[in-house]
Amino acid sequence: MTPDRLVIFDVDGTLVDSQEHIVAAMSAAFDTISLTLPTRQEVLSIVGLSLGEAIARLLPDAAPSVRDVAVQAYKQAFGHLRAGTLSPLYPGAAAALDGLHARDGFQLGIATGKSRRGLAHILEAHGLERHFATCQVADDHPSKPHPSMLLAALAETGVEPARAVMLGDTTYDIEMARAAGVAAIGVSWGYHRPEALAGAGATQVIDRFDDLEAALVRIWGAA
Repeated sequence: MTPDRLVIFDVDGTLVDSQEHIVAAMSAAFDTISLTLPTRQEVLSIVGLSLGEAIARLLPDAAPSVRDVAVQAYKQAFGHLRAGTLSPLYPGAAAALDGLHARDGFQLGIATGKSRRGLAHILEAHGLERHFATCQVADDHPSKPHPSMLLAALAETGVEPARAVMLGDTTYDIEMARAAGVAAIGVSWGYHRPEALAGAGATQVIDRFDDLEAALVRIWGAA
């Protein structure tokens, strides 16, 4: 049977708890350019954007050359951290992915601000490489909330927007889904507050992965 439902996941803040690596790498980047690191809340607020866009938001007045140095320093620091310690999956993530992947009529996808290399490392380390029919990364698309990632995922899988759902922890995920005509489910354990996700247009916000099945039923019905 041709799969006719597509559940697309963000990664950082949704599937993977990578905040310690993100903050540490950003701290190293700001040390490199000799500037004071923004608050932890400010740093985590830009998670989900492509790295260049995230740095630009944290350094709105910096010259492009300074931003470029920060980007490269972040990549180098994050790579070192990733090689030493694996960012864990959130509780229930693995079981939810395994369950959906095993269901007839379902495909899974990813839409992330991570690079292809970074995503490949995460999927391989957690044994998830074969779970996803489509993986859209920052290398190939404008930053969220531009809908390019989701439009490409729909085209690659042949699924109509009404039969797709985006699961994410930031308003960038929710806004991207709305721009692509896809329903959005927010998660409360990530980097943006539940009320912000609802305000951005999430149809619902779940507090644990065990609630995902019921959320999908509310969107698509028992079928």
